[in-house]
Amino acid sequence: MGVARPTFERRQLGLTLRRLRDQAGKPQQVAADLLKKTRTRIVQLEDGTATISIEELVKLLDCYGVSGAERKTVMELGVQARRRQKRRVHVDHLPDAYQRFADLEASANEINWFETGIIPGLLQSPAYMRAVFAECEGVWWEADDDQGRDRLAYRIERQARLFESDMRRILRFVVTEDSLHANMGSPGVMKEQSNHILSLIDAHPDLTVRVLRNDTYPNPARGGGLWIFGFGERGTPVAYSPAIGGPSAYYDDEADTSRMLQAFYRIWELSLSRRESRRMIESSAKE
Repeated sequence: MGVARPTFERRQLGLTLRRLRDQAGKPQQVAADLLKKTRTRIVQLEDGTATISIEELVKLLDCYGVSGAERKTVMELGVQARRRQKRRVHVDHLPDAYQRFADLEASANEINWFETGIIPGLLQSPAYMRAVFAECEGVWWEADDDQGRDRLAYRIERQARLFESDMRRILRFVVTEDSLHANMGSPGVMKEQSNHILSLIDAHPDLTVRVLRNDTYPNPARGGGLWIFGFGERGTPVAYSPAIGGPSAYYDDEADTSRMLQAFYRIWELSLSRRESRRMIESSAKE
């Protein structure tokens, strides 16, 4: 196990191993003793700044009780993490990509998020979530798909991992004016959603939600979305671009993430102030 550059693949492997270890109820020292390493090396591995051999990875998965399809996926992550690759656009085609996205999201100490036409997932109320999923039934999955509850539970779990965590993080969201007035489910759902955002703002001082008016010009990300995760001294930023009905792309090349951050900050400057945004959200709740 050697010190390595924290590539996207190594970061994904490390976060997955951290989650599997937590699920198994094993402290880092157990993993360190198993591999005859210091606990610091396990910390580095889980932060994506250390490599691991396939033999060592097998030992950890045995220790954590990982088997079946999940084990196969983690082994493939291990192979990818050991390759010497230039930073590039990364598309996660492996199973359970949603879980690795949640791991990445929960490990970030700064999240900058802009999305058009819809309330971002981390700010959605349960009723709004159900309305979003209902719109997708019969198109992206069948109406009688038994994974519907899993989708709802997964999104609620994502929110809990951020908002119930002791980790301090900066959360910046820009929502578009049209998303506050969209006909999502029913007027009651939209009223609940606006009030839900207000309650999150009141409960979390590090959360800022700003509104971008429909008539704002110029908007460098019009019609798209920007999600950028920051990790401070633990690694370079990672940006995420959602796709409809298919795998989404991650960016960790500094040139790409810098441009995407620049676009987000431009949108941030163009959006209403924190106080003005709150007034608009309160107004949408009353309407």
